[in-house]
Amino acid sequence: MIEKILALIGLILSLYSLYVERRYAKKPFRPICDISENISCTKAFSSKYGKHFNIPNPIYGIAFYSSLFLFQEYLLYLTALGVAISLYLAYISYIRQKNFCVICSLTYVINILLFIAAYLR
Repeated sequence: MIEKILALIGLILSLYSLYVERRYAKKPFRPICDISENISCTKAFSSKYGKHFNIPNPIYGIAFYSSLFLFQEYLLYLTALGVAISLYLAYISYIRQKNFCVICSLTYVINILLFIAAYLR
């Protein structure tokens, strides 16, 4: 049950990320997740690391969290993959960009909690 709640929160965060990324691409604005120059979700979303294979990262998040509902028997493996990707993206954000993305960081925490819940299950 906790896995589904966490996956739903992750899905909502990914949908919000996609909304911010799409809206910012059309006309720059300041979403609530942009607090300062170094605490910015749009800085993360609009960077060259905001897309992989020309697909915005929030699309991957939406697919990932949706897959957790569909493939419960593979939850441990999927969440382990989610943690690995989160570590990579956290490195990019915190170290290379010197940026703290609130939405991104929340998804990293969600992914770690999902992995712990799947492991304990």
